[in-house]
Amino acid sequence: MKAPKGQPERLPRPWVGVVSRAHVLRGVAGGFAQLGHGKHGPLARMNVGDWLVYYSPKTDFPDGAALRAFTALGRVIGENAYAFDMGGGFVPYRRDIAYLKEVREVPIREVASDLKFITRRGNWGMLARRGHFEIEMADLHRIGIAMGARGSM
Repeated sequence: MKAPKGQPERLPRPWVGVVSRAHVLRGVAGGFAQLGHGKHGPLARMNVGDWLVYYSPKTDFPDGAALRAFTALGRVIGENAYAFDMGGGFVPYRRDIAYLKEVREVPIREVASDLKFITRRGNWGMLARRGHFEIEMADLHRIGIAMGARGSM
């Protein structure tokens, strides 16, 4: 990403979004991210060019089966979060994302021992409860490689 004239280059930041697989699949199909039950804040913290990897604890919310897998990977392309009327009075915020198409779901157990954001914390589940958090680029690369995104990152 090119920085504005006179501004230093900004490195992309990697983020994890915690969302059920069913909701992830809707976002991938529509080219958007929606986090924290439609909250604006998590989307506003990201910038164009940042990476977003989804971790899905369940297949669906709230009563889906346990999944515990990374389910999608993409890059922020939308300049801003925007409100989207889903009907019935629910107007969540979304952000446009370019998802990588040729990735596979990866159970967290396959990569957990190699991820610093997990090995540095006794109970990383508390971090996941935030619904959106930043990780190190090295962790994103490990997850991306496991998902099959070798040439895309």
